Amino acid sequence: MLITSVVVAQEIVVHDPVVIKQKDTYYLYCTGNGISVFSSKDLKKWNKEPQVFAEKPVWADGVAADFKNHIWAPDISFHNNIYYLYYSVSAFAKNTSAIGVATNTTLDPKDKNYKWIDQGIVIQSQPNRDMWNAIDPNLVFDENNTPWLAFGSFWEGLKLVKLNRDLKSIAQPQEWHTIAKRKRSFELPDSDPGDGALEAPFIFKKNGYYYQFLSWDLCCRGEKSTYKVVVGRSKNVTGPYVDKEGKQLDQGGGSLVIQGDENYFGVGHNSAYTFDGKDYMFYHAYEKKTNGTPKLVVKEMQWDADLWPVLK
Repeated sequence: MLITSVVVAQEIVVHDPVVIKQKDTYYLYCTGNGISVFSSKDLKKWNKEPQVFAEKPVWADGVAADFKNHIWAPDISFHNNIYYLYYSVSAFAKNTSAIGVATNTTLDPKDKNYKWIDQGIVIQSQPNRDMWNAIDPNLVFDENNTPWLAFGSFWEGLKLVKLNRDLKSIAQPQEWHTIAKRKRSFELPDSDPGDGALEAPFIFKKNGYYYQFLSWDLCCRGEKSTYKVVVGRSKNVTGPYVDKEGKQLDQGGGSLVIQGDENYFGVGHNSAYTFDGKDYMFYHAYEKKTNGTPKLVVKEMQWDADLWPVLK
């Protein structure tokens, strides 16, 4: 029998949480004005920290007109002694979107060297040109230490593109892969997000596999949210990713990890990490007792006999 412990986090309102540990402190980044930030010593009590961007990125209005600095779905990584924070600038329900990246040498706002430096656009999508959406980034390195960026929402699925070693630009010649996809009604115009509801890929290396977590169905609708997390895995970062039944994720496959229950309308947009020898999953959940407010949930992740993730 698998016993999965739950870290009962202080009830903070978050969307799309990602987490990293620097020394003895965890830092959580999530969707919010200028990118919201929280810190914790124990993954339970969270303290509000200064937002990343006091002013919106200088290029944002050129992507999404009259952008209000409400930045979506960040992703945090540490590489070659630099922190890389990818983030999404977009207009809701449009693929008028771009993924940018900012860098810092420390995450501690009290450190004299603390300063986020925006490095600009990494990838951009445009309506009626691209059948993909440049939001929800996640950086992953393959077994050769080659960087790849997973991202996407709705349209023709989730994508993976090879990056240059600087982690700021697409490698040339370009290499793209579709890593997950759900059926889209043919008759819809290209500008429509469509009805193949999936987004937010997160690739986690474990057990000799790349596990791709992703969110199905609808977020951001409070009591009407139907969000859930599914998973597939591959021996190669580029896929194909398959679910427990062997169905490819780019052909509609996905094995359920967690969904709404008596406490939550929907749960999703997860991230996964190993901290101090334990594997954790972080996600937001639309809480029933607060009329669908998105709350942070932290759960320890275990693995069944066939090496699939299990949450209690």
